[in-house]
Amino acid sequence: KLIKRDTDKDKIELLTDRQIEVLKLVAEGKFNKEIASQLKISERTVKNHISNIFKKIDVSDRTQAAVFAIKNNIKVFQPVNVKNEYHEILSEKPDLIVTCAYGQIIPKEILDYPKYGCINVHASLLPKLRGGAPIHRAIIEGHKETGITIMKMKEKMDAGDIISQVKTEILDDDTVGTLHDKLSVLARDLLLSTIPNIISGNINLVRQNEEEATFAWNIKREDEKIDFSKTTREIYNQIRGLNPWPGAYAILSGRIIKIWASRYGDKFFNEEVLNGQIVELYKDGIGVKTSNGEIIITELQLEGKRRMLANEFMNGVVNKELLVGRMFE
Repeated sequence: KLIKRDTDKDKIELLTDRQIEVLKLVAEGKFNKEIASQLKISERTVKNHISNIFKKIDVSDRTQAAVFAIKNNIKVFQPVNVKNEYHEILSEKPDLIVTCAYGQIIPKEILDYPKYGCINVHASLLPKLRGGAPIHRAIIEGHKETGITIMKMKEKMDAGDIISQVKTEILDDDTVGTLHDKLSVLARDLLLSTIPNIISGNINLVRQNEEEATFAWNIKREDEKIDFSKTTREIYNQIRGLNPWPGAYAILSGRIIKIWASRYGDKFFNEEVLNGQIVELYKDGIGVKTSNGEIIITELQLEGKRRMLANEFMNGVVNKELLVGRMFE
């Protein structure tokens, strides 16, 4: 009844067999510890399945690969916790496992199984930027280049031996979105050239230098807030390094304003002008004082509103000249 009420047939087809099986058992009141043991699944995991099922019914919540696979009758497993739910994967007797931005540590039972091993596609030039946000951090930290690394997987995060790498330049106007798309193409092509070499045994593994390792920790809420006491360059990198997700923000008159795009200003101010103070209105943006000059906000978004160009925002402000002198927190 839940399925019939909340979804349609096409969306139901995007549920995995595992999810449908669990949902039916719970709906019929047949799920118990004995069934849980037979399914090799915990009661807690079932609760997670149920809470996630209706999120995953929406096609937009699936990766393109998962949608393609399901529509073409290729099995899809989406374990809530792969450490406890890997038996279905091994039942397929994989010769090679490839992961990319998976977000969970793969257990040793899986790592040791495939004939040709488990490999990971990572969006940085390892050992630099290990972790969950390498694209964001590369831009935020002002790197001039990044790339794709394919490595042998091990239980330690992103620390396996390097199989192959490819580099790309980070342009000054790149955002997370544009860089992500470029890296996706590089990753595809590198995989296509690397996998045959793995199968033929024609690879030279390179151990990562632990002394050179840096980390790209996941983005937290505090990483999103702009600190105007930083340099113009640092703020510019932060804004583009969080575009289009999750977005940088600042607070003006008690309201959160997402800031999506900016450009460098060319003015400098004495110490009497405070960092974060609006100093000038331009045709294309709002000039704000930084520690070493000025940054001009060119695209923003008010709470509950759509993204808009800064000049569109200013056109909607009565007495917009009163903006000058106000402070971003």
